[in-house]
Amino acid sequence: QGPLVESGGGLVQAGGSLRISCKATRDITSTFNSYVMNWYRQAPGKQREFVASVTPTHTTNYADSVKGRFTISRDNSRKMIYLQMNGLKPEDTGVYYCNRNSAWGQGTQVTVSS
Repeated sequence: QGPLVESGGGLVQAGGSLRISCKATRDITSTFNSYVMNWYRQAPGKQREFVASVTPTHTTNYADSVKGRFTISRDNSRKMIYLQMNGLKPEDTGVYYCNRNSAWGQGTQVTVSS
C-alpha cells in the first residue's frame, strides 16, 4: 500500500455530486498535520493539473475551474482529506490524485457523463 490511498471515484451524471477521499497510510498524525495536502487531476490526453489544496490549519485554495463547486477538507485525527464535488461537468472527468510533497496516490477515476 502506497503512502496515499484514494477512494470514492465513480460514474456520475452531469450536475451530480461525488465525494472522494484520501488516506495517508504511513504518516504518523503529527507528520500528517504538518503537510499541505493537494488534489490534482489528469484528463485523457492532458497534463496533470492542480485542483485544490488545504493547509494544516484548514486554509483552502482552488483552481478557478472548480471554485464554488468543489470543497476540500481534512480530518487531521484520521489522516484523511476529502474532495466534495458538486455540480459536476463532463470536463471534470479524469483521474484524481492525492498529493503531498513528492508523494502521490494511485489515483481514483471520476467520470461525468453528459
